[in-house]
Amino acid sequence: MSSERADIVVVGGGIVGLATAYRLVERRPDLRLVLLEKEPELALHQTGRNSGVIHSPNTYTPGSLKARLCAEGRREALAFADAHGVPYAMPGELIVATDPDEIPRLDAIAERARANGVATARTIGQAEIREIEPNVAGVRALHVPETGIIDWRVFAVALGDELRRRGAEIRTGAAVTAIAAGDREVLVSSTSGAVRASGVVTCAGLWSDRVAAMTDPGDGTRIVPFRGDYYVLRPRAAALVRGLVYPVPDPRYPFLGVHLTVRIDGAVWAGPNAVLAFARDGYRRRDVDVRDLGEVLANGGFRKLARAYWRTGAAEMWRDWWAPSFVAAIRRYLPAIERGDVEPGPSGVRAQALGRDGTLVEDFLLTVRPRVVHVRNAPSPAATASLAIGREIAERAEAAIFTL
Repeated sequence: MSSERADIVVVGGGIVGLATAYRLVERRPDLRLVLLEKEPELALHQTGRNSGVIHSPNTYTPGSLKARLCAEGRREALAFADAHGVPYAMPGELIVATDPDEIPRLDAIAERARANGVATARTIGQAEIREIEPNVAGVRALHVPETGIIDWRVFAVALGDELRRRGAEIRTGAAVTAIAAGDREVLVSSTSGAVRASGVVTCAGLWSDRVAAMTDPGDGTRIVPFRGDYYVLRPRAAALVRGLVYPVPDPRYPFLGVHLTVRIDGAVWAGPNAVLAFARDGYRRRDVDVRDLGEVLANGGFRKLARAYWRTGAAEMWRDWWAPSFVAAIRRYLPAIERGDVEPGPSGVRAQALGRDGTLVEDFLLTVRPRVVHVRNAPSPAATASLAIGREIAERAEAAIFTL
């Protein structure tokens, strides 16, 4: 089979793949880099279907990759946005305790934020809550002024433009079908042809486990897709919100709960919920992929997760189908909202890595082998942290590929 030659191949045109490619060509300007993306355009999945938040590391475990790379990546993302004209804003965030029983959990989040270097985060009472968000009800809140908003797909497209300017080749419509790793090179086959290179980095998001399995069976960690549906607040209700408003998450459950996000275009989204998606790119309830669904149902880790969180799962599914239940979750901290204030909005699918023991993989997960680096898990705040993640991956890729 005939093939082209490159120094390195990056698989995946979402924000992590693009940021990794950007860091590689930044470190090695003469690098012949080919990026393969299976869709006809860049950043169509998780990057283009999220809430658009520039996160601060408020809730992440101190010392984790998430905490460190979120803090570093946030600074780097803002600098890149400034340099490339990507609009963003800093409306700030409130994490609101609506019941005194939630205050210890709120205090624990505040402690984590301080441990992670979020210097502006501070706990406030009811009077200051009303000053910042006049329509929000709560007994106490954590205020984080440095939480921002951006359109991450616009950011990702800017990364792609910069990659092309620096001589990288980006191929869309190029689904990877096989990766053969040898002692001296790798052969990456795709629907647009084959590329021989010194090494490969895969950042395949919702398909990361399948792509990684082309060279490395791993430890049994698999991707489970969770669909998140948003509602959009109609103008009357949107005017009730100034920034980002979150409930205090319950540490017993793996999801954040229904929250409100002011978007960079001025819209206000409510959500998301979190329900099992029946296809990895299943953005509608009726989307079903037999292979995707069969893999999940046959996954022993998922069955353990489902047994542990079946009540939470049932509540999420109920909110998915019954809008008044969704509105009731918002009304806990925004009491003025009414059923007629929301309308169905967009959906996204989150790629969540799940261990064979049924535990969710919370941190970023990379596998490094000679000539191959796989990104197996890159959950939120991957967009905020993307340039820092990209640098981390690029450093590991140089050691795994160019020092052999």
